[in-house]
Amino acid sequence: MLDSVLALGGLVLLRDSVEWEGRGLLKALIKKSAHRGEQIHVLGCEVSEEEFREGFDSGINNRLVYHDLFQDPLNWLKTGAALPGGPLEALNALCRGPDRGPLTIALDSLSWLALHLPCTALCQTLHALCHQNSCPGDSSQVKVVRVLGLLHEELHGPGLLGALGSLAQTQVTLGGTVVQASAHILFQKPRQRPTHQTYWFSILSDFSLDLQERPHLESLPCPDSHTSSVDPMSHLTFNLRLSKKEKEARDSLILPFQFSSEKQQALLHTGPGQATSHIFYEPDVYDDLDQEDPDDDLDI
Repeated sequence: MLDSVLALGGLVLLRDSVEWEGRGLLKALIKKSAHRGEQIHVLGCEVSEEEFREGFDSGINNRLVYHDLFQDPLNWLKTGAALPGGPLEALNALCRGPDRGPLTIALDSLSWLALHLPCTALCQTLHALCHQNSCPGDSSQVKVVRVLGLLHEELHGPGLLGALGSLAQTQVTLGGTVVQASAHILFQKPRQRPTHQTYWFSILSDFSLDLQERPHLESLPCPDSHTSSVDPMSHLTFNLRLSKKEKEARDSLILPFQFSSEKQQALLHTGPGQATSHIFYEPDVYDDLDQEDPDDDLDI
């Protein structure tokens, strides 16, 4: 699963929610990228550096460069810990860095950046990082860049989600059941139709993934049988159900517009002794009985 998520490069959106947090999957992808020999840059906005590095071994931490936007993001404390130029300049500085090999940039989180930066400027910076694979204004430094963006989709409207989704090559939406997590992956390859994959997994303490089979329907938790279900039709002033006797009466009723076979036979065949009717017609002077010229009375 991790290899398929990291296969395309570009922008990878990790869309989580209140029920299914995505930081664990983000750290699992960072661990996979570090084992592939890539340089890792983390733009931390929501947790401290110590909390983010917790659970990684020394080999991963040595490859991880943490850019702290958590302690003093707006430089109010004047401690010098804030990044010069703010978060937007920090993203551009990552592209102008000295790293030549494959580069993975983790945004923890992209939602924080979207709430503090103009949408247009953020999308343009992400496009420069991911789609061009080169630094703006310097075509000599070509590098393969992958951006992992943790996105809390419940915090944003459909406009921003659509804009970021159009930039992404891969979108991972987290969900699942009470006992199992799932990842629905959307791959958007250029000039190809989008493809979908769904994985069921659990994240171990060392940020490895344990892939699991899709849960069966009988294994899903059932609602509590002791919970009384409310009948929505209990307080209606009319009845929506029919008893057995009412159904039999409804089926035996012959409607007046139904043309049954008995009625058809009675109309077509007259029995003995029944009165028959005749039509007598006497033409007047204005009737035109000339069949050769039926329009003779029109004086044409």
